[in-house]
Amino acid sequence: MNLWTTATAADEKRRNATVAILPIGSMEQHGPHLPLTTDTIVASAIASALADRYPTFLLPPVTISCSHEHAAWKGTVSISSSTLHAIITDVQTSLRHQGIDRLVLVNGHGGNYVLSNVVQEANSGQRRLALFPGRTDWDRARNDAGLATSSHDDMHAGELETSILLHVLPHTVRDGFDTADHLAERPHLLMLGMSAYTDTGIIGRPSQASEVKGRVILASLTTAFAETLSLLTQ
Repeated sequence: MNLWTTATAADEKRRNATVAILPIGSMEQHGPHLPLTTDTIVASAIASALADRYPTFLLPPVTISCSHEHAAWKGTVSISSSTLHAIITDVQTSLRHQGIDRLVLVNGHGGNYVLSNVVQEANSGQRRLALFPGRTDWDRARNDAGLATSSHDDMHAGELETSILLHVLPHTVRDGFDTADHLAERPHLLMLGMSAYTDTGIIGRPSQASEVKGRVILASLTTAFAETLSLLTQ
């Protein structure tokens, strides 16, 4: 699948979409078996699948976001939450100049807490912004794919993320994920960061991952998006 848009200006003129989709990833450690760009790949795969199914304008991904909890590992790069907020605001402004007044944020990184506030503020008067997938969407996708782990246990570089990458970009998944399981509670994550709870950067069970699970997860999320799109455009 094409993770990034290859559309031309002529393509978008013909499409004349009123809803845009912005994938938001990150540049952060994902253990020794997944690339630093994992969250960007996940967000882009979801966004691309949505754009293939629904008449929307697919934007290229935001590739660096708020990954401060992963700062102990080499390769992790972050921006501030205020910068991420500003990027979204600027993108919205630019889209409005083209007559596109609805934007969907497809978030691939759980640490981007600010996005929930951004969406709530934007919708205080009129529905203009959506955040996808939500917790219910992820839970349904996990159930549909028969994942062995819960969203709590499978926090990072585990069954879900490894499965999606095995489906969309299998060559990026390194050997060793089948013996890399690590589970941990993390009561003070915001203060101590990930390194207090994992030496490898993994919290989850990547050994349970499969390409089939990744394919079902993506299909489930694509179907679930219909409800979000309907609410956004009412």
